[in-house]
Amino acid sequence: MPLDRRTLLRMGGFAGGLAAMAGALPRSAPAQTAAPPRAADQKADHTIRIAPGLVELAPDHIVSTTLYNGQFPGPLLRLKEGQRIVVDIHNDTDTPEQLHWHGQLVPVDVDGAAEEGTPYIPARGMRRISFVPKPSGLRFYHSHVVAMNNLSLGTYSGQAGPVYIEPARNPGAYDREIFLVLKEFLPSFSRGGDMPQDFLAGEEIAELQDIGKKAEAQFEGPKGYEVGYELFGINGKMLGKGDPIRVKQGERVLFHVLNASAGEMRSLALPGHTFRVVALDGNPVPAPASVPVLWLGTAERISALVEMNHPGVWVMGDLADDDRGHGMGVVVEYAGQKGEPRWLKPEPYKWDYTLFGGRAGASPPPDETIEMLIVKQNGADHGFNRWTLNGQAFSMQTPRPVITIHAGKRYRLKFRNASDDVHPLHLHRHSFELVRVGGKSTAGVIKDVVMLGGYQDVEFDFVADNRGDTLFHCHQQLHMDFGFMALFRYA
Repeated sequence: MPLDRRTLLRMGGFAGGLAAMAGALPRSAPAQTAAPPRAADQKADHTIRIAPGLVELAPDHIVSTTLYNGQFPGPLLRLKEGQRIVVDIHNDTDTPEQLHWHGQLVPVDVDGAAEEGTPYIPARGMRRISFVPKPSGLRFYHSHVVAMNNLSLGTYSGQAGPVYIEPARNPGAYDREIFLVLKEFLPSFSRGGDMPQDFLAGEEIAELQDIGKKAEAQFEGPKGYEVGYELFGINGKMLGKGDPIRVKQGERVLFHVLNASAGEMRSLALPGHTFRVVALDGNPVPAPASVPVLWLGTAERISALVEMNHPGVWVMGDLADDDRGHGMGVVVEYAGQKGEPRWLKPEPYKWDYTLFGGRAGASPPPDETIEMLIVKQNGADHGFNRWTLNGQAFSMQTPRPVITIHAGKRYRLKFRNASDDVHPLHLHRHSFELVRVGGKSTAGVIKDVVMLGGYQDVEFDFVADNRGDTLFHCHQQLHMDFGFMALFRYA
């Protein structure tokens, strides 16, 4: 069937800024409800429509998927910190949906996770919600439903859009902002391979390797299913198929980068330039630092300044030649420069969260430490890998496992990964502070997703200050769907 070409909305530069580092875990306000909705005849601040649509990655590559407001990425929502908003969410599909406000300190009834008790947006129906945006910085919104073996649901679809919550104070130490949303398209199943993880700093732990090998021996047979992708793009365009990012020599550009993948770790490099990382997951870092390559786990965000001081026409793209060759990149063109875009691969570089941290040991001691051991049961669930935390896979029916917490206490979560996979760990409705990553101590780095390397461990603290059931999970859709979740429940 012939398809009409569609012009997709492009993301451009915007004015804005980053708040000063607060030096402590963000505190949420007292638990809120969805608040009395405005009268039905009053207009919402924002309207989001979930519906099938087309993404024109290139003239000869038009993908059908589910979108927000008929576009990918979904509309950039610029909100004011602390200023309540009303959002109407229309679901024009035949499947109940959840829209998750990732990285925000919101109440359960609007967070967008059925496991916590958020009501579904009914098929062919709508929900009106209200909440106070916080904390400031780069957040995003995305679908949060169980997909299992349906590669058209959840984060496999095109349901993702950036949120920028304007801070109360705005230093504006840059000339303009550019938002980049990284995403893969046309997913398919294959029998698993090894996930590259040599980009992460830290050494593998022999004890975890032994645990992983014993678990693997219990489930003999072919490796479990993994998900691969055919096409890639930034802001819904394959490399070279959309407008280039046009810059001027001497400009200071603040790039806000979001990895909206369903399960891929992404890298981004710009030949001849460095990225000065000023915020991770929207939160200003204690020690901004310059790096040659950005690495983002699934759902991570990085805000980084780039000094435009190397004129030319360049490819900003993923280090993986195959992924970049299939679209994961964008052209950066200096004013007055012409010619074919050039790509130069940077020297090998280890991504190390502690580079951006403050003095190790500066974090307050926890009231309680909770340890979790991650184990993969290879191909154990109808050919899919089953994931367990302390020997238990999450059950939607029970739901279990449940971990009891008490309001006001500071908890240290220690995760030990007895698998060879990288896991982007995500905690809903709270922010956390990294205290140990890849064997190195740190402080002051506030996040809501952190990559845990294969056979490594990670420790982070959070304060139980946002009452209500709180979901924890690996942000890889495939891992989450097959057991890698737990529920924190306030006593």
